[in-house]
This record gives sequence, structure tokens and C-alpha cells, in this order.
Amino acid sequence: MTLTILGCHSATPRVDQNPTAQVLEMRGHLFLVDCGEGTQIALRKNKVKFSRIKHIFISHLHGDHFYGLVGLVSTFRLLGRETELHVYGPKGIKDAITLQLKLGSSWTNYPLLFHELDGKDPELIFEDEQVSISTIPLRHRVYTNGFLFREKPGERKLNLKAAVAAKIDQGYFSKLKQGYDVPNRDGTIISNSLVTKDPDPPKSYAFCSDTAFEPSIVPHIKGTGVLYHEATFLEKHVHLCEETKHSTAAQAGQIAAMAQAGMLILGHYSGRYANFEDFRKEAQLHFENVALAEDGKQFKL
Repeated sequence: MTLTILGCHSATPRVDQNPTAQVLEMRGHLFLVDCGEGTQIALRKNKVKFSRIKHIFISHLHGDHFYGLVGLVSTFRLLGRETELHVYGPKGIKDAITLQLKLGSSWTNYPLLFHELDGKDPELIFEDEQVSISTIPLRHRVYTNGFLFREKPGERKLNLKAAVAAKIDQGYFSKLKQGYDVPNRDGTIISNSLVTKDPDPPKSYAFCSDTAFEPSIVPHIKGTGVLYHEATFLEKHVHLCEETKHSTAAQAGQIAAMAQAGMLILGHYSGRYANFEDFRKEAQLHFENVALAEDGKQFKL
């Protein structure tokens, strides 16, 4: 699982600071999470193949999280895309994008499918044999969701030496990886547990976009391997949180601790700060394993 930060700053973009967007590579999928202004340029800089993006998840309809979407949709058209593109986001996102396409007479030449969200409880919005994705209801100034990405358990690992010693034909190896008991060349049924090992624990990633401090999300992200949580402010500006419905780095650290996450990544820094290390220090008062998002930074998770 690899996470690439395309942008991690709040509000207005700057020459060296992009608004929120990131790419998560998980079990063969390449998911785009949020799409602030300039996202397609950041995708180019980070050498992400446009053709691999089939699912885009938008947390909420503030510009620094989705103003790059119509441009990316249009570029896909200019590149001759034929593959379906699925967009998951708040109710209204279809109107916001299709109106711009209509006024510009630039309808896509590929299927553009919108999955609009308005639920107040977590819901499963995507699932296949490899992964599942659910919403994380957040508390912001407009309807907002985070997203929980979870791998499904993989195949069991074959103990080749044990399988050969048990006289199992190679043709049964696939069945062993799927968890079945199989016969050996003598007709004896060999227990799967004797010739295989448990698969690697499935990985998970929780993306918590703009939100006020919201402990009610903890049960939904409990035990997640990696948590990205917005940290717009430092504690000296905590008084701004209730008005803006954002969080401090310390509050993000508290959420990570309560959720017993494996790792916390901070982002969405306010432009009023010059030293982002202060965010790490404040979060670490509550949770030790803290990393800072940076534009262009890649996390091998």
C-alpha cells in the first residue's frame, strides 16, 4: 500500500503549496482522494498514470478539495479515455461538474458515473474481492465524509518445503492458498494448516478530511493501520476551531490515540504557520507515531 501526497495545504494554493489531493495505491487499485486545484499537474509531477485512476473520492464541496476535478475530467476526455470513471462525493457534485461540461460543450466521450452521498452514518460505497471502502461521517461547515479503505484478507502463504514433503502435487497449490485441505499422491487428505502459513494482516487507511474534533468517529476507525487527519491549527489558535469546524494537531493526536491507530499523518496546514514541525510536536503530546504530509511525499505503508 502506497500513499502519495499531491497536496496537503488548506485554502488558497501557493507556488509551492497545493490544496488537498492524494493517491492511494492498494491491491492493484489507484484511488484519487480529493482533487483540489492543480491536482492534474501534481499527478504529472509525481508520474501517476491517468489511465489507472478509475475511482475518485471527494470529501466535501469546498473548493480546495474539488476545484481540480472538472479539469481532470476534461483532460481525460482530451486524452481519448474510454474507461469508466466513478466519482463518489456529496449530493450536488454531479450538478457542479456536469454544468461546467455542458456550458463548455465538452461532454466526456467515456462513461462518467456519479455516486452521490448524503447519509449521516457510515456506509459501504465500494467493494470488490480485494478491498472495501466506507464513509466516515465528519463534522464540518458543509456535509463532509472521510473514507476508510480496507484490504480484504489475502491468500494463505504456501510452505513449499512442507508441501513437497507431504507429497502434494503442484496442481493443488492454488487450492492450498485458498485455504482448502487437499489429497496427496497417496490419497491422504493433508490439512491446510500443515503446509501453509497465515497471510499478511490486511492493511487499512482512514482519510479524515476537514472536520472539527469529533470523537464519535473513533469506533468507525478503531485499529486502523494509518490515519490521515487534518490539522489546520496549532493549540494557540484553538479558539478558531469551533468557528471554522477544523482541528488542531493536538486534537488529531487525541483521535489517533483513542482509535489506537498504527500511524498518524497530519495535513491541511493553515498558511499562517511557517514551521510545520510544531504540528508534529503538539500531536506527539498525545500520540507518538506522527508523520507530516508534504506535497510530493510518498509513504510506503
